[in-house]
Amino acid sequence: MNLVSGIHHVAVVTADIDRFIDFYTDVFEIPVIFQETTPAFRHALLRAGSQCMLHAAEMPDNVHSSGLPDMFERGHIDHLALNASTESAFQIIRRKLIDRGVSDGTIADLGPVLNLSFSDPDGMHIEVCLIVDASLQGFHQPRPYYVKTVN
Repeated sequence: MNLVSGIHHVAVVTADIDRFIDFYTDVFEIPVIFQETTPAFRHALLRAGSQCMLHAAEMPDNVHSSGLPDMFERGHIDHLALNASTESAFQIIRRKLIDRGVSDGTIADLGPVLNLSFSDPDGMHIEVCLIVDASLQGFHQPRPYYVKTVN
């Protein structure tokens, strides 16, 4: 038995919270459930699942408000990955990311998971995952995955 049931939230520093909210609400169709302006910063919570949230804090002058490009050189938390709810949702997200020019649409087959990478407006590396085998057995090195049609 696990003592935890998943990730509650991921906190992200951004230079422009309005741009952050626009991107994530448009591409992933996730709602903003809280916004506040304090003397120190503006912040918002976006519901990314039934029990998971993105917590964005606007700090334009913070050195961490822009993502770094090189994997495992990005800092303590390197990247985050979001689960697509269905195969159809995965394809809709993929199309939106391609249309915004933040992903070339390449899908990697990792065995029980399909993976799509992109960079958000702050340059943070994000992945969208589609679980295709709930047992999560048989992970392997990324292999090209060919999509029959692009919606």
